[in-house]
Amino acid sequence: MENVEQWKETALNSLEAMWPVLAKILLALVVLIVGWLVTKLIVGIIKKALKVAKVSKLDDKINEIEIVEGKKLNFNTIKIATKSVKWIMYIILIIIVSDILGLTMISEQIASLLAYLPKLFSALVVFTIGLFLANAIKKGLKSFFESMDLSGAKIISQVVFFIILIFTSITALNQAGVDTEIITSNITLILGAFLLAFAIAFGLGAHKIVTEILKTFYARKTFEVGQVIEFNGVKGEVDAVENMRIILKTKDGKLAVPIKDLTESQVKIQD
Repeated sequence: MENVEQWKETALNSLEAMWPVLAKILLALVVLIVGWLVTKLIVGIIKKALKVAKVSKLDDKINEIEIVEGKKLNFNTIKIATKSVKWIMYIILIIIVSDILGLTMISEQIASLLAYLPKLFSALVVFTIGLFLANAIKKGLKSFFESMDLSGAKIISQVVFFIILIFTSITALNQAGVDTEIITSNITLILGAFLLAFAIAFGLGAHKIVTEILKTFYARKTFEVGQVIEFNGVKGEVDAVENMRIILKTKDGKLAVPIKDLTESQVKIQD
């Protein structure tokens, strides 16, 4: 009889000792289930809100950017945003559950990871802005060279794009807390040598660009819309003065005359 009482007392003591642990486990399970449901709800709301806000238009603009010729980005803002929110919510859940179970070391380590996320987000913002800026400058340079009828528009604009993108990437890494001193010093040396060679090559051929710009400037000052001019036996009224040519309205129709031909030949202007 005494043995039965001892076993009973031992069992009760064991249950009494295990009950707080079981209660914590049950509470952790409830928190996990509720947290999972809340996460699904929040992610669904964010997904719908982003669709209503037509964030896909931003995707279209980003995906227009060509990193290399013919290779475009495949960016999906809604997918990235919802996945990010979902995993942040999961991390918060793990921290809460770890605290409930008394696993403070795990919760502290995960909390430090969560504290790093704002830096990572700001680095992504810096990189995205830099990407847009690099692409805008690339397009501007390409349009300028093409409007001046100069060769090398594609390669020069692409080189400038990559240079800006490299420095943007380094800035983004710094923002994320990554030490980029070694990368910066090596890239600076390489880019310095490259830019010096490029500047010499570009400088030797720059006279053509300057000449074309001066010719256009001269043409815009000399010829005006509505003037009647005679050139190489052709008489016509100036209909438009463009970057590389002048449009003449003649009796036979419109004639496009290169500015180069007008500036290097004798032109009769009628008052």
